[in-house]
Amino acid sequence: MLTPEARQRLTNIRMVRPEFAEQLENQLLQLAQAGKLPVPVTDEQLKKILEALTSRRRDIRIRRI
Repeated sequence: MLTPEARQRLTNIRMVRPEFAEQLENQLLQLAQAGKLPVPVTDEQLKKILEALTSRRRDIRIRRI
């Protein structure tokens, strides 16, 4: 489903942030099941999916009083 470069990127992400890698895998599976994912996914396409996932995350801000 992924090119070797994209698979390596996913492996690197899994080593640093396992929960985020799982979320990314779930997103890839959903896109594949919906037929919206070109196979195989290139590294550039994976980067775009990553950008979309990270932009949806809320920024947590800590204010000191």
